[in-house]
Amino acid sequence: MAMIKSALELALEKTKDLEVDEAALETARLRQEGKKAAGRFLDSPEDNDLAAALAAFKGDQRTAVREGMYEVLAAQIQLPTTDASFPKFDIAAKGFTAIAAGAGAGKPGALGGSGEKKIQAMLQQLSTFFHQYLDEMKNVEQVIRKQWAPKLREKEREMSARMGQDVRIDPMMDPEFSAFYKQNVGGMRQQYQAAVEKAKDDLRSLMGVAER
Repeated sequence: MAMIKSALELALEKTKDLEVDEAALETARLRQEGKKAAGRFLDSPEDNDLAAALAAFKGDQRTAVREGMYEVLAAQIQLPTTDASFPKFDIAAKGFTAIAAGAGAGKPGALGGSGEKKIQAMLQQLSTFFHQYLDEMKNVEQVIRKQWAPKLREKEREMSARMGQDVRIDPMMDPEFSAFYKQNVGGMRQQYQAAVEKAKDDLRSLMGVAER
């Protein structure tokens, strides 16, 4: 009777002719190092020098490390929900500036002086853009609530009459208002989000990070 091969034996047979891409493994390792360094920086920027962390790698390694750093920091570039969202973005912005400095002018993987200035300018524009977004959202919400107020008061009067007691409705709990709100606010948010994604693409390009 023929011997039944184990799953491990079958797996080994299938993979024995595969070659390990050492360069790809090294690139992945370096990206992971960059992610870890950026994560530590976000958690405690005063205790972690991101520029020094990047500069510690050889010139030809910095591109991969910088890619990992970018991925973690770029995740912080999101439309703010409140003013409390800005501190994290501000830390990320300092991280991007540090990465630009850590690349080292004239070395492999360097961004160069003009690249650093463009990155700083873009981050400043993003900060202004985010503040504008929050102000616009507040204004739109006020207008929507004002437009809906008469209809909401009518609903409250009808419910109060039926129940024999005063009723107050949370606008966001009213299905009609919620749908009206999402329709108007959602469209504006999509426009702003598209601008954010464009800015992140531009920032990626300036930093020499390949799209994955």
